[in-house]
Amino acid sequence: MTRAADNFDSAEFRRVLGHVPTSVVVVTGRDSHGVPAGVTIGSFVSISLDPPLVGFFQGHGSKSWTAIAESGCFAVNVLTDAQQDLCWRFAKEPADGTSRFDGIAVHEAPNGSPLIDGTVASIDCDVHSTLDIGDHFLVVGRVTELRTATGDVSPMVFVRGGLGRASSSK
Repeated sequence: MTRAADNFDSAEFRRVLGHVPTSVVVVTGRDSHGVPAGVTIGSFVSISLDPPLVGFFQGHGSKSWTAIAESGCFAVNVLTDAQQDLCWRFAKEPADGTSRFDGIAVHEAPNGSPLIDGTVASIDCDVHSTLDIGDHFLVVGRVTELRTATGDVSPMVFVRGGLGRASSSK
């Protein structure tokens, strides 16, 4: 049984769900010509330990994801709380035709995807599956490599329309 959402609108839905903190990552990869592409994701999640699967939701209209998907693999770059500029840079298509990667220090993952220097962690994946759900795709990746930063760095979170810092009691 399905119930129509007639007692709230999309703005109210977004406002209420904005109280749930989400991770902030940049998914990177290369198109079929080897050109780097990347997009900010605020819905990254661990799915399975065996096999190791992660996932994220990407809007149907994303040109960046379409380009990355061509290669069949991608990398997840977990941003630190000090990388807010990168979050916003990869959130929108550049208006002037420049690359989102201009001036950013990157190196290459074993799967060929660009890895952004200075992140909390990075995870290389092969595309396992893509499911069409509502106005988004659920992209599931099979993890092939992972690494974490050394030192005391905090991951970025998105909550109530703004960026913040995740911390633990450890």
